[in-house]
Amino acid sequence: MPHKMTVTGKPVGPLCQKGSFYTFDMEESGSPSSPKGLPGGSTITYTVFLNQKQLQKAGLTAKNINQQKIMVQGEPTLDVSVDDCPGEIGLICFQVTILPEKPEKKETAKPVKIQAAEKPKAPKGTEDFLERKAIVVPEAFLNSHPNPEKTQQVINYVKQTGHLDEPLTINRQTNMLTDGYRRYIVAQQLELEIVPVIYEKETASIKSEKNT
Repeated sequence: MPHKMTVTGKPVGPLCQKGSFYTFDMEESGSPSSPKGLPGGSTITYTVFLNQKQLQKAGLTAKNINQQKIMVQGEPTLDVSVDDCPGEIGLICFQVTILPEKPEKKETAKPVKIQAAEKPKAPKGTEDFLERKAIVVPEAFLNSHPNPEKTQQVINYVKQTGHLDEPLTINRQTNMLTDGYRRYIVAQQLELEIVPVIYEKETASIKSEKNT
């Protein structure tokens, strides 16, 4: 009975047309730890043979084939000329499938843990400290223009005291800024890496900057 095999990964070469069929190369690494006394496994290159119908059914083209992780199920063959099969083993494709890529998990930035000895000065009411870069600023704030005179007053206060006059208000789950955009701008201008925050107590929509 013919031996069936499955190879997965991204093609390592271009899609080539060879008359009535197409080919591309794939690689599979050998096992890093072989039994004692036996040589270690090495990388094997497979040349996959398939037809146009299989390509079309899988949605593979010459442009996208090297960006796709695929699974090829087929039968190995050695009865192919070297010109058509540059790989060490030929693989007659029975089925080819694009495998979905696992989406990268986006981790929500967590509040910064600061030792008591290195805790920065903070305004009254501060509940926590957060990295400024971890705060998400909504577009509604980015399109607003806080009063420059009041912004300068906050800047002067920070220079005199070493901290903001009030903490920023953020959403605990999303780190979305919900109040204190002017103070966020001041922290950005003065390059404050850690900022004091409080967590919003309501589920209402984003509040605009007070006294803008």
